[in-house]
Amino acid sequence: MSPGTPQDPNEAARLTQELIDQGYTRRQVARMLGRDASLVSQFFTKGKGAAFVGALRQMVRAVRGGERDEEALAGIAEANTTRRRTRTGQKARVRGKDVIGTAGGSMAGRAGKQAIKTGAAHLATVIHAAAAADGRVALTVRMRARYFTLSAGSKQDSAGIRRGVVPRADGTEERTYGSSATGGFPATEWSRRVADSHGDVVHAVQTWLIETGRAVPEAEIVYLEIRTWTPDGHQRSEVLINQ
Repeated sequence: MSPGTPQDPNEAARLTQELIDQGYTRRQVARMLGRDASLVSQFFTKGKGAAFVGALRQMVRAVRGGERDEEALAGIAEANTTRRRTRTGQKARVRGKDVIGTAGGSMAGRAGKQAIKTGAAHLATVIHAAAAADGRVALTVRMRARYFTLSAGSKQDSAGIRRGVVPRADGTEERTYGSSATGGFPATEWSRRVADSHGDVVHAVQTWLIETGRAVPEAEIVYLEIRTWTPDGHQRSEVLINQ
């Protein structure tokens, strides 16, 4: 019997089924993996999905531990997806799946409401990996507008970045700090900040926002994205998953 049939599912299908049993749909699983729902269906019918086993395994582990937020699970998937290779053995050029530690490589992770409550610890892995590779870090933070102390889009708030301010209908704003164009922040500095916060990435970012005069002391982050990359001499742009 060929792998991937309903009677003999492969590991990707088994892990996906566990997520489905936990209340997620195939479409939701696909979205968290950054792929089309038709590919997830092929985990069951054509034996595909080997490159996503690591990501699915970590997603299942997180769900078993109580994580329910799709954005947080997407961040976990991003950090644990293995890129497929071409026939010559080279990594395929798939959007958003480079590897930190190689010149020009990058990683990204996100944390939504549920992960924020527990400090978004999964993002610490992304930051520490970038620090080990002497990489750079950029942040996107979403809070209620009243928590920001500086005007949206001002140079003092985020020098050189205008695209990073996104007003939202719910009264929150997204602001971006650092980018490959501006050089970002040293990942070693952020690795130290996260370590000082005992792995609580949300606390580390909140502390930085307050220390630098960008946020009021009672500020609360509702969404956080960390992007890291390793410069290759040309400051290649960071890769974003599920843009």
